[in-house]
Amino acid sequence: MPIKFDITLRTKDMYRFNLYQTYTGFQGWFSIVVSILAFAMAVVTWGEVTVGRTVLCVILGILLLVYMPLTLYLRSKHNIAASEVLKYPLHFSVGEDGFTVSQKEESAKLPWEQIYKMVATKSNVLVYSNRINAYVIPREQLGDAYGALAELAGRKLPKYRLKMKA
Repeated sequence: MPIKFDITLRTKDMYRFNLYQTYTGFQGWFSIVVSILAFAMAVVTWGEVTVGRTVLCVILGILLLVYMPLTLYLRSKHNIAASEVLKYPLHFSVGEDGFTVSQKEESAKLPWEQIYKMVATKSNVLVYSNRINAYVIPREQLGDAYGALAELAGRKLPKYRLKMKA
């Protein structure tokens, strides 16, 4: 019997997905490391260089820590507002043959063999069709179906492509 649920993506769901995508990759880690180094330089060189250089290091650290999340939030908000598809609920049906996603008269199928990976974060379940694109399923909207979905995915996907706890 297929697992069925409806999802309406909100800005916060898309934002959390974008944060996950960014901060689990090189760019996110690099920005964190550089901002820590900038703050460390400001502390270590305090009094040895001009106040302007110290302030510049602090500003650089703050920019790197604040700029990326703010940009991701604004991009998420814009994407949700601009997309006709994301304005309406998506209907998911997950069974032995894979995922079926439908909206109005349109429908798309994603067989288990074509799923790149499935990841469960604290707030979302991400079903990747490739390294970049994923169906974002907010866990709060998934409700009680999470356990059944995790169990089915555990049977259908190899362990290296699944990061979900049942």
